[in-house]
Amino acid sequence: MKNKPVTIKDVARLAERSIATVSQILNGHGDKFSATTVAKVEAARDELNYEPDYFAQRMINKTSKTIGVLVPDIRNPFFGELIRGIENVLYQHNFITMLCNADLDEDKERAYLDELSRRGVDGFIIASSAVSNDAINDILRQKGHPFIVLDQKRAEGFSDSVLTDDYDGGRQAAQHLKDLGHQQVAVLIPAKPSANVQKRLSGFYSVYPREAVHVIATPLSKAGGRQVVPEIFTTPATAIFAVNDEIAFGVYLGMAEHGKRIPEDYSVIGYDDVEMCQYVAPQLTTIAQPIFELGQTTANQLLERISNPRQPWEEHHLPVKLIVRNSTTHLN
Repeated sequence: MKNKPVTIKDVARLAERSIATVSQILNGHGDKFSATTVAKVEAARDELNYEPDYFAQRMINKTSKTIGVLVPDIRNPFFGELIRGIENVLYQHNFITMLCNADLDEDKERAYLDELSRRGVDGFIIASSAVSNDAINDILRQKGHPFIVLDQKRAEGFSDSVLTDDYDGGRQAAQHLKDLGHQQVAVLIPAKPSANVQKRLSGFYSVYPREAVHVIATPLSKAGGRQVVPEIFTTPATAIFAVNDEIAFGVYLGMAEHGKRIPEDYSVIGYDDVEMCQYVAPQLTTIAQPIFELGQTTANQLLERISNPRQPWEEHHLPVKLIVRNSTTHLN
């Protein structure tokens, strides 16, 4: 026979206190009562192994202690590290991370926003550029949901945001290749890049003239890097700037399949500095984003917005830096 679940009434009866008193103490308001009362209630709770009903607590506290996080492609290790930083902060504040992977599908992203709103999450972290401003306005702003955008999507003055310095990252990548003597460079970038990725190209152009840069369109994936290697061979480029590390890893395989060596035949520089950069051969030179810190800063900013919904919008900028490893070398 199934045991009858323990209720707050049982705790109140054992503690010899009112249900209202027990409810307040178990919902974090013990400072309103004497130490003796709090001790009796907690002792009764522990003796009965009482666990508060989640939905009842949610009705009382008007909070779900849940944050919805929307990312475009969880296969990219950048987003894995980003989520780790977000979760690190949310866990410390007793929030649960609800992850939604949109697979670069705009319709799926909007559906996730609708569903997260329906489920009553306390806030949203949007790490995908494909979510339209109209969707954000219709689903989040008009309903008063706290949210923050980061990295891939510009806030455009309507929300908090956390960004890295993509323009300077592109500039640093270009300057490194130019210092190594490379005069012609291929840049591997999506056909319709997000605002932050476009800034990497703009920064690159601040060092190289446009006629020296051979832009090749490809998805932000290993497959994307691998498939454009033959096109690279049709250019006079001696160095390659992949706008994320995933593309660079695909270039490694594509070069090997065509009997080319890195960096002897082509210097390659990536962007992000995901962990795998240190485990490929040769180790990948890249522009390092503070990915874990980006996640932490984003989570902290959202929690601040939840606590202080009327404060002015804030935009945080984090620096990037060049990490020189073994995939780039001087042009002979």
